[in-house]
Amino acid sequence: MATIEQFEKMTTTERQYRYFSEEFKRRKVSEIERNLITVTEVGKAYQVTNSAVYKWIHKYSLMRKRKEKQVVETESDTRKLLLLQEQIKELERTIGQKQIKIDFLEKMVELAEEEYRIAIKKKFHSSPSGGSGSTAPNTPSK
Repeated sequence: MATIEQFEKMTTTERQYRYFSEEFKRRKVSEIERNLITVTEVGKAYQVTNSAVYKWIHKYSLMRKRKEKQVVETESDTRKLLLLQEQIKELERTIGQKQIKIDFLEKMVELAEEEYRIAIKKKFHSSPSGGSGSTAPNTPSK
């Protein structure tokens, strides 16, 4: 069997005719069952599809032979989920801080309008002033 370094130097045609020993497959399935490595990591390391690795699991898994089911959730997926949850919490904190700042600035504008008796905020509900209301370019009529 080729080492990873030898394998990386192989052409695509040479890779198609690779053979992994039964002992190698059993060892990788055992590592997956003990959560030492993930299906994706095996696939990337040896450049085989995930479906091929799942076939190895189906064929060589000791849990399957004992009629036990293993929930295949990789540790990296769990880590990613925890990281994403932390990012959500951080974004929610940031949004909360921004909302406080917006509320503060709106109150400051409101107080300034009262103090100086001028309209600072734009009134979006009023109709546009001036102009013909047309967006077409002016063309002379004949």
